[in-house]
Amino acid sequence: MTYTVKFWGVRGSIACPSPDHVVYGGNTSCISVATEAGTIIFDAGTGIRSLGRDLIRRGIGQAHLFFTHTHWDHINGFPFFAPAFNPAFKLEIHGGRQEGSPRGIEHVLTGQMETPNFPVPLAAMRGIVSYEDFEVGSVFCPYEGVTVRTVALRHPNGACGYRIEHGGHAVAYITDTEHTPGQPDTNVLALMKDTDLAIYDCTYTDDEFPTKVGWGHSTWQEGVRLARMAGAKRLAIFHHDPEHTDDVMAGIEAEAKAAWDGATVARDGMEIVIAE
Repeated sequence: MTYTVKFWGVRGSIACPSPDHVVYGGNTSCISVATEAGTIIFDAGTGIRSLGRDLIRRGIGQAHLFFTHTHWDHINGFPFFAPAFNPAFKLEIHGGRQEGSPRGIEHVLTGQMETPNFPVPLAAMRGIVSYEDFEVGSVFCPYEGVTVRTVALRHPNGACGYRIEHGGHAVAYITDTEHTPGQPDTNVLALMKDTDLAIYDCTYTDDEFPTKVGWGHSTWQEGVRLARMAGAKRLAIFHHDPEHTDDVMAGIEAEAKAAWDGATVARDGMEIVIAE
């Protein structure tokens, strides 16, 4: 039994369509997990636009979309997700309840597309069949044989981390979380435990981190420490700082691979097949 993880957007904070962000990509957070049972999408940054075109090309008619949180870089591609405008498409949307926000995911997506923010209202996306606001810690079975587990992450206003289990394999999607040096995050370790692939918020380096405390992000070195501690087979360095150009990212990739051969730097369009 196999499934494929594809990275459609790997950048954090803001999209970077520039000559300095070609190799690793400039789109903001979006990944897909394609199983035999169905497609699951995580986050709707600018990368979801390309994912939408791919789903149409392949004739996929249904998907579940889970949000880690609703900061702008994780939702601003959603108005350009073409399948959701097709009434024949079936999109189920899930968002964890966030700190300080009594209103749910539908309200946030509506506000993003209200005048004068956007010329087309959310109501035009007739392929959306449901919105679900859930308590972080919930467990889902979006398709037969597929389990999605959730835990809370350390991020301003809160965020949700995910673990996808299917066919005896597991993938963790952990972005927008801040670590405390010397105190491994038990929630993150639980998601990463014995995974085939752990995708982790590696926005900064350990050298940069002291000036970024409180911003809600982590480092690639902490990602390596946690992945090795949890027994993960592979780590995908994710949510790259927009200030990190291709040259900077190439340096990070070389350092990370030297530190642990299970580490790789995620880039737009990269696919990883999870198989027996």
